[in-house]
Amino acid sequence: MEIKITLPLLPLRDIVVFPHMIVRLFVGREKSVRALEEVMKDDKEILLATQIDASEDEPSIDTIYKTGVLANVLQILKLPDGAVKILVEGTKRVQIQSFLQNDNFFEASAIPMDDAVANEEELEALRRSVVEEFDRYSKMSKTIPEEAITAVAEADNPTKLADTVAGHISVSVEKKQALLEEKNLSKRLEECLAFMQGEMSVLRVEKKIKSR
Repeated sequence: MEIKITLPLLPLRDIVVFPHMIVRLFVGREKSVRALEEVMKDDKEILLATQIDASEDEPSIDTIYKTGVLANVLQILKLPDGAVKILVEGTKRVQIQSFLQNDNFFEASAIPMDDAVANEEELEALRRSVVEEFDRYSKMSKTIPEEAITAVAEADNPTKLADTVAGHISVSVEKKQALLEEKNLSKRLEECLAFMQGEMSVLRVEKKIKSR
């Protein structure tokens, strides 16, 4: 029996939030502020899903990706201009099944997504490769926060590792969304490796150009 989660939903612009990821978000749109007010009355859980087109001010249910995350609202701060600053932590991947009729804010029903079962030995080999590659990547990138470097170095859970790395690599929103949607854990780790290697090639070329 699938457990359905029905909660207010916050459409995100230009960011994909992964499980185990803690992010600060600025919320200014009325609908989104109302969704947060609703969430704060209850158990402080919210659904987060990214807009397909970030420039859209009033997204519709058709312009929001159907794979998102369930998140806890850790902190909320109302700003003088009516906007809200929040700190959220993604907890699990979800598949949005349907949107509820609600004119005040987005509200959706979603079901948690599980990882596809993978080969243990292959997973362990991939886990080690990703940890080593991320160490190299963070040294070259210089934009990775210290806590992410520590979290990756200590991650013995491949799911958490894939999500932490995915949250900190500099790739497009579309590529991050594809990683969020990928159920196969081995494939997610392979994609993370490929993205890091691609990024490092670009960084090497940039370095060469600068040194000229």
